[in-house]
Amino acid sequence: MDSRTVALIRTTFKAVAAEEGGSETLARSFYSILFTDYPGVRDFFPAAMDAQRDRLVHAISYALDRLEEPDKLLPFLAQLGRDHRKYGVQPAHYVAVANSLKSAIRACVGDEMWTDEVAAAWDEGLANISGAMIGAADKETSPAAWTATVVECREVLRNLSIVRVQLEHPMEYAAGQYISVQVPSRPRMWRYLSPANPANSNGEIEFHIRSVLGGWVSPAIVSHTTVGDQWLLGAPLGGLGVPRNTKRKMLMIGCGTGIAPLRAQIMAMAQRRVNPKVHLFVGGHHPCDLYDLQVLSQLAVANKWLTVTPVTEHEENPWWYYDSGEPQVELPGLEPRMTGQIGKVVAAFGPWADRDVQIVGSPSMVQTTKFRLMAAGTQAKSIRHDPLF
Repeated sequence: MDSRTVALIRTTFKAVAAEEGGSETLARSFYSILFTDYPGVRDFFPAAMDAQRDRLVHAISYALDRLEEPDKLLPFLAQLGRDHRKYGVQPAHYVAVANSLKSAIRACVGDEMWTDEVAAAWDEGLANISGAMIGAADKETSPAAWTATVVECREVLRNLSIVRVQLEHPMEYAAGQYISVQVPSRPRMWRYLSPANPANSNGEIEFHIRSVLGGWVSPAIVSHTTVGDQWLLGAPLGGLGVPRNTKRKMLMIGCGTGIAPLRAQIMAMAQRRVNPKVHLFVGGHHPCDLYDLQVLSQLAVANKWLTVTPVTEHEENPWWYYDSGEPQVELPGLEPRMTGQIGKVVAAFGPWADRDVQIVGSPSMVQTTKFRLMAAGTQAKSIRHDPLF
């Protein structure tokens, strides 16, 4: 697309986003129009739409910011196209989405701003986006969705479980990617989880799931998952684990279950003969949140290129944590635990100018840590995190 077309698309979208509550209004308007004009598509969506609305706006914003960067945008759209096959989406559904989105944006900006030229620009932009997604879906030969059986469910904390599943057919994914998961108790509600282990020929995947307060899916997984449950898994997404330079040193920062995609990458690297130096900071609010230190200790001992530094915001565990009273197991290979907000702790080490940086955690943790690193001198182009944050 030419610069004029891109500018028109961005200007109208930013005009909506600039209004107070504009993004939420756009999302609500879009789904209202879509379900009214194309009632058949409602069955593709869950009853509770809050998370779906947020993800829609983030995905649109991410795509529009990269309209002039096809090397970044096209892989993102291709992944979305492959992932959408799990819904049974057909080309006609893309037309319905495009028409509804244009109508919603027009309703938000008003007819005065929505000129024929703006309409044509959106037609071209949405045609290119949907074309990339449809093309990737048509070329894909892997299953639209994978069936997996739960073979282990282990409670680590009162709000955190480790679940291991066995796929009916092995899945190829890059360590660091994430996968959409649907569980029996929450039909049509897909939750994105990062495998904590690299892909293997046995088709075994380990997930670390924390129950999110007020969430629909994660509490159900943590509280009700049993061995033998049948899960559905979508195509892998994300590019966190795709290396830019296999010889460049790495800085990894993960909080809570955000350790999963970083752990998977380290395990994959451990299978190679030569690796760059990796410094992993693993954080949590309390010491008990560092639930995977034993595995990280084993990896650090076996791989001299790996340094692991635990970080907690508090010295003591919360009141609800049950301490068995047994002596703590010695964990060799780990650096002494540090106390403080993880972004501040990591940034205090310096600008990390020689490192590729990966950050995984809650959106607020990711952004806070990113800004602290940039303030310390880390270049923004060296920092990677989930594209929808």
